Amino acid sequence: MSAVVNGYLDRLDKKLHEKNKINEYFEKAEKAIGVKRVYLAVGLMSLWALYMILGRGAQLICNLVGVAYPAYVSINALETSSKEDDTKWLTYWVTYACFTIVDFFCDFIVSFIPFYWLLKCLFLIWCFAPLANNGSTILYNRVIQPLFVKNRKSIDEVLNKAASGAAGLAKDVAGKAFAGKSE
Repeated sequence: MSAVVNGYLDRLDKKLHEKNKINEYFEKAEKAIGVKRVYLAVGLMSLWALYMILGRGAQLICNLVGVAYPAYVSINALETSSKEDDTKWLTYWVTYACFTIVDFFCDFIVSFIPFYWLLKCLFLIWCFAPLANNGSTILYNRVIQPLFVKNRKSIDEVLNKAASGAAGLAKDVAGKAFAGKSE
């Protein structure tokens, strides 16, 4: 194996020996089966990747990974007094929202990319990975924030017009509903 692959396997093996609940299960499986936990983890990741490519429900799994876990840790972040974790997860959600909008308009791509759900899921995991410079931080700082700053005035104008139009529409509907009841 190459030095790069061995480096990743060594890092994964170290993570799998840290004390936490998931690693307790890997330790039990390692003892019961007699296979190193790093190989068990690689095997599980390979099965997951294969399922994401060939299995039914890959879209559901991808959406659960991209929403359920981040929502859970976002709630936990809100319950702490630290603002750092709040900023981290707000950055993720802004990035997720921008990606979802782009993803919606590029929906036709799904039929052309056989590994789409696997790639999307890996992208979302990269965006919320517990790294200082994960995907959402990089994308926000390099793409989203500069675009926002550059177009903020135009965005505010469009949103104000939309809000005025919605308020006028609501007023008209309420007025017609009230007029209909008084007759």
